Amino acid sequence: MAAEIVNPRSDTGTEAGAEPLDSFDPAFALHRGGKMAVQATVPVRDADDLSLAYTPGVAKVCTAIAEQPDLVHDYTWKSSVVAVVTDGTAVLGLGDIGPEASLPVMEGKAILFKQFGGVDAVPIALDCTDTDEIVETVVRLAPSFGGVNLEDISAPRCFEIERRLQERLDIPIFHDDQHGTAVVTLAALRNAARLSGRTLGELRAVISGAGAAGVAIARMLIGAGIGDVAVADRKGVVSSDREDLTPVKRELASFTNRRNLSGSLESALAGADVFIGVSGGTVPEPAVASMAEGAFVFAMANPNPEVHPEIARKYAAVVATGRSDFPNQINNVLAFPGIFAGALQVRASRITEGMKLAAAEALASVVGDDLAADYVIPSPFDERVAPAVTAAVAAAARAEGVARR
Repeated sequence: MAAEIVNPRSDTGTEAGAEPLDSFDPAFALHRGGKMAVQATVPVRDADDLSLAYTPGVAKVCTAIAEQPDLVHDYTWKSSVVAVVTDGTAVLGLGDIGPEASLPVMEGKAILFKQFGGVDAVPIALDCTDTDEIVETVVRLAPSFGGVNLEDISAPRCFEIERRLQERLDIPIFHDDQHGTAVVTLAALRNAARLSGRTLGELRAVISGAGAAGVAIARMLIGAGIGDVAVADRKGVVSSDREDLTPVKRELASFTNRRNLSGSLESALAGADVFIGVSGGTVPEPAVASMAEGAFVFAMANPNPEVHPEIARKYAAVVATGRSDFPNQINNVLAFPGIFAGALQVRASRITEGMKLAAAEALASVVGDDLAADYVIPSPFDERVAPAVTAAVAAAARAEGVARR
């Protein structure tokens, strides 16, 4: 039976009528029945096909895998499929909406894997939020998959879940809210710096948000050689002299904020070269105006950036957002399909920092000589993106010794 809702646009009288959701909203129409399905890759047209695809032929393959476990990569889908796992606690900007309500996002993630990276993916929404239970559940599901993409799991649990899973499993574990965002941000920042004739080492950045994305971006920028980066949460700049820090933020303070800044986000922005927003909220215009000449503003909150692009353009040489209706969209789909495609291609046991840095460099290189203030990052629909990232990640995996083919 079609779901019904009061249609606010009904003109049937003084009271709106109850109509199916998809009768007036194309988003619901597109989602009816879900966005994906399982499709066979071999025919089952007659008894001979059936005897090969299933019994008795399948028994030969099962026996061979039992005797030589590595054959599972050659004779099942394992080496080309990713589990997209969530507990529904940090879905988009909607927050903790639960596993069922998260499924449309997980389905969307799965079709993006296929569309942009040629990687099959299965959405898995777990009805538990306990860290131990999530880890144990994913470990038990892992034999069916070549990799695990953790999605929309709230901080700080997401950090521990990813770490523990990677310790226990020999397949890539990747929390896209952290690392996908960081890879694309670094790629855009590399090109912004190149456009201005500067290196990363000459830049001082301020990140608004000390959650999953903010921590990962800070870590990646430090690994890439940025001059300095400070991270601010709701209480101000994360610094070693604060006594209210969680273990994650204490570690963050240990490798960021070399200038030992303290106080508010706004005060930290004075003279800064880069603003990166991954927290929501609003940054006052005077704080943006106080940044260094030729600054970069990457305000990535959706749907409302921390700094509206019209304001940012008054003071910044390069402006990026998380939105598709402005130039320079920082979109994770530029990273995760190619990263997993590269890792699966070489049967990597993990995704290393070197592989992420290689992905960022490859993504930045796609822009090439077309670099401009409104084009520091390519479009998700640029067909060069996924192959470039895939090749770079596979090469980095081999160089770092985590490839198995």
